[in-house]
Amino acid sequence: MSAALAVAWQRLLGAAWGGRGAVLCRGLRTGPQRLQDLAEAAAAKEAENQSATDLSPLILQRNSMRWDGKIYEEIPIAHIKATYNNTHIQVVSFDNRPFARTSCGTEGFQNAKKGTAIAAQTAAMAAAVKARGKGVLHVRVMVKGLGPGRKAAIKGLTMGGLEVISITDNTPVPHNGCRPRKARRM
Repeated sequence: MSAALAVAWQRLLGAAWGGRGAVLCRGLRTGPQRLQDLAEAAAAKEAENQSATDLSPLILQRNSMRWDGKIYEEIPIAHIKATYNNTHIQVVSFDNRPFARTSCGTEGFQNAKKGTAIAAQTAAMAAAVKARGKGVLHVRVMVKGLGPGRKAAIKGLTMGGLEVISITDNTPVPHNGCRPRKARRM
């Protein structure tokens, strides 16, 4: 009976130590073999902790990416308001000081031509040239509205010599607020 209890006890201990039951049954080699396994596991865990501490300064940095020495929050912003009838582009600094402001109407487009993609691209190129003249090289883009000049205005900014860092859509979307206007009949 006691032999059966001893075997059961060894199997229980082996299961508790992650399957080392076979190592416990080897007799004299049990102690050194187990100590060697524990030493290897401790060395691997220490190496893992060492590599984690080597990377921790990079993880703890707020933002390691910089453009011309400026962090993301200090990059100027290009606001694009694309309506169905016109597109307005304004380039401002991170603290809202204006660098350039144009629209399709100020670029010479009239009436229905103001609401086209070509007009938006031309206006954005003009705004980019004005902003480049004031030292702006990189911009974050904030787009608002559903007009036809959304993509064309961003393309015009890049054609004008500005590098676009990020694009954010700020189009206001109602959560079932005001009643919409009646549908157009064709």
